[in-house]
Amino acid sequence: MVRRFIPILLSCFVILGFPLFVYADENAVAATQLDLTHHWVGYLALAIFSFAYVLAMLEEVTELRKSKPMVLAASLIWAFISMIYVSNGMDESAGHAFRTALEGFAELFLFIMVSMAYLNAMEDRGIFENLRIWLLSKSFSYRKLFWITGWMAFFLSSVCNNLTTALLMGAVVLAMGKGNKRFVGIACVNIVVATNAGGSFSPFGDITTLLVWQKGVVPFGSFYSLLIPAMVNFALPAALMHFWVPKEQPAAAIEEPMMKRGAFTMIVLFSLTIITAVCFENFLHLPPAAGMLMGLTYLKFFSYYLQKTPGQSVLVNADDIDMPPDLLNKKQDFDVFEKVAHLEWDTLLFFYGVMMSVAGLSFLGYLGLASNFLYAQIDPTIANILVGIFSAFIDNGTIMYAVLTMHPDISQGQWLLVTLTAGVGGSLLAIGSAAGVGLMGQAKGLYTFSTHLKWMPVILLGFFGSIGMHFLLNQRFF
Repeated sequence: MVRRFIPILLSCFVILGFPLFVYADENAVAATQLDLTHHWVGYLALAIFSFAYVLAMLEEVTELRKSKPMVLAASLIWAFISMIYVSNGMDESAGHAFRTALEGFAELFLFIMVSMAYLNAMEDRGIFENLRIWLLSKSFSYRKLFWITGWMAFFLSSVCNNLTTALLMGAVVLAMGKGNKRFVGIACVNIVVATNAGGSFSPFGDITTLLVWQKGVVPFGSFYSLLIPAMVNFALPAALMHFWVPKEQPAAAIEEPMMKRGAFTMIVLFSLTIITAVCFENFLHLPPAAGMLMGLTYLKFFSYYLQKTPGQSVLVNADDIDMPPDLLNKKQDFDVFEKVAHLEWDTLLFFYGVMMSVAGLSFLGYLGLASNFLYAQIDPTIANILVGIFSAFIDNGTIMYAVLTMHPDISQGQWLLVTLTAGVGGSLLAIGSAAGVGLMGQAKGLYTFSTHLKWMPVILLGFFGSIGMHFLLNQRFF
């Protein structure tokens, strides 16, 4: 089914996708910028980027890591741009534009690096595994589990990245849905929708909201006006899918929950890190990444404490008195830099390739064309809805970065609308978000592209329902 869909996907990408990728960072556009939109270098850069992005989307088919073609594309695009500028005696212009774009990526990279380091540390302490075992031990019915995992995915994704949240909830669903393919398939669809919806109302819940927050076009507190529209986006399709969820009850888990020493402290430190980032941005007018890096030192000092002090290395139950003696006075083998080393480097490098490639395309002169197409010739509401639909085919972070660098003159209500649609639009297809792609890999044969496609009409209903709720509740922003 996926192979049959590829021609359709490529057609949509060519017809609909190009206008979104031809944009520029307004800070990178020098006064002496050349218009290369009709130059052979411009056409070649578009072809390079398109081919690399198609290879990235076909990662599961080709088994070629998505970062490889995208980083190569970025390098080639900027090499061709620099060649033209040097030949015209404008040696510094291309370098200045590249450094400006690189600065934007560096801030985003540092923010994500700290977040992932904390998540890896909490996973090492057994926090996520403990949650999974607790859910399994409650002997919930399939229908109750459908809603519990959905709502948990919704709220967890507001503080964790959507891929981590989807894989965590997916592990619960797979464990409790053994032998029931029907439940696993529909529950995974629900998790993808819930994860993308939950990340759309929090400034640090998804790459789209993070980009919007860092750009400063929407204040921190205004994001939470999208909470109810996001709930509608998740709950409306879930309410319709509920009737197809089996009524049976799976077998309960017999595993004992356990967490290592320092687990709860790391949760507190991660919360303090997020607060620090918010305070740095709102009160000190420093990039959120600066606050996140300060928060990383909280974890580093705590890891030093764990390494230097003895203590019970594993917590099973508060009343457990049969703990082996060798665990009671064991120092912790915990290294922050080891957690940083286990980041999703392929994803981070992929996003580097995307951001630098589209920055290069923008520097070629395509910003005016894209802005005129989306925000001058058509109504901004329609444009922002189209952005959400495009995000079902193309990474939502890429699309949001494109819109931000276009920087259209629209109201805060419209900025919130495009944040919502870009965030939840990826739920329309299984390949539209990292959550969907990750779950397809985790639940091979149980959750597939065709399984998700079958529920696209009800997901689309939730998509437009959330848009309507936004206009109903947030008129003050328009």
